[in-house]
Amino acid sequence: MPSIKEIIVHPGKLNIEEYDYNLDDSRIAKYPLDERDSSKLLYLDSGIPMNKAFKQLPELITSDSLLLFNKTKVVNARLKFKKITGAIIEVFCLEPVEPVKDFQLAFQQNSPVVWKCLVGNAKRWKSGMLELVIQIEDSVICLTAEKKLQLSDGYLIEFSWNDIDITFSQIINRSGMIPIPPYLNRKAEESDNKRYQTIYAEDEGSVAAPTAGLHFTESIFNALKIKGVEVDSLTLHVGAGTFKPVVSKEVDGHEMHMEKIVVHVKTLEHILRKINYDIIPVGTTSMRTLESFYWMAINLLQGDTSFSVGQWDAYKLNNHKLSNREAIETLLRYLKEKNLSEIHGETRLMIAPGYEFKFATGLITNFHQPKSTLLLLVSALVGDDWKKVYEFALKNEYRFLSYGDSCFFRGPCK
Repeated sequence: MPSIKEIIVHPGKLNIEEYDYNLDDSRIAKYPLDERDSSKLLYLDSGIPMNKAFKQLPELITSDSLLLFNKTKVVNARLKFKKITGAIIEVFCLEPVEPVKDFQLAFQQNSPVVWKCLVGNAKRWKSGMLELVIQIEDSVICLTAEKKLQLSDGYLIEFSWNDIDITFSQIINRSGMIPIPPYLNRKAEESDNKRYQTIYAEDEGSVAAPTAGLHFTESIFNALKIKGVEVDSLTLHVGAGTFKPVVSKEVDGHEMHMEKIVVHVKTLEHILRKINYDIIPVGTTSMRTLESFYWMAINLLQGDTSFSVGQWDAYKLNNHKLSNREAIETLLRYLKEKNLSEIHGETRLMIAPGYEFKFATGLITNFHQPKSTLLLLVSALVGDDWKKVYEFALKNEYRFLSYGDSCFFRGPCK
């Protein structure tokens, strides 16, 4: 007789219509609350949703737990150029290509640089260069953009400017706009520059905020410390694909977006020390990063040193019997042998119902769009209780999506 594991449907065969719910535009929070930590918190434990306030979060987390935060920073990725004809062309920077692909190094580059971008109103930009004049301190800078190659999902754009002492970070921060989510249906405002960032954001590279972290304040961090809850951080640069809905009938028709990961040895060592305690990611991006470590270790043992996790690796490689402790030890051993202080990797990991969590015992997150990969991730953790949670939230007037209220889910025990 087959075991329960053997008869679980592969996540790729799931019908996305089963992960739909009615989200009226009026329920989407268009702006954040005045105080970051004044949002509601929906607490789910043992299948029962409860109304809480986010300020109560430290009371709900057991002492000696480890919270993991994504310290990525949203960049002003939207550049608007105006042609002589008056046409507005928007260039949305996604990821660096030349001369380096590492985000941190890419932002320190001088002219020229090449980025993969999305282009709005591309039909009006058939050829030639776009120009934008900006002022940085006492310098007048002429920024130009030139299409180098059209891709299946964007363009390679070369940016150049006339002052080699100015970095691309300075260029984009001065001339670009912060890319608030499209479902807000409004233009970015000055307040978004601060509120669409976590207070602990450090590493430039995201085009969307890890929004579960937007609720955290110094007061919350102090309360967690008093409680005996430990915190640490990692980096996953959030790509535009996070907003891409699943449009295929079955999940395997959806191509998961690739996102860059950076994690320090000290963070891996911290995870190893807390391996027998609750490890709770703050946000789905932290969750995907944390869980990707296991599959990086499996790949490493098979000779793949790229630290790259494919969309379906967790379901192809799940016959391996490596423990979560052994997985972290494998990564640390390799880093020590190669005298490396950080993992620089990437992940396309799809976490959907049927996934077996290796590290995470809970999740702090916001509410997600219908038929999204993020909703699939939540369902993987709490099962069909996600329907109960979202119905409860709608009835109790929770605010949804990026600037909305939050959830704290207890997951499977280790």
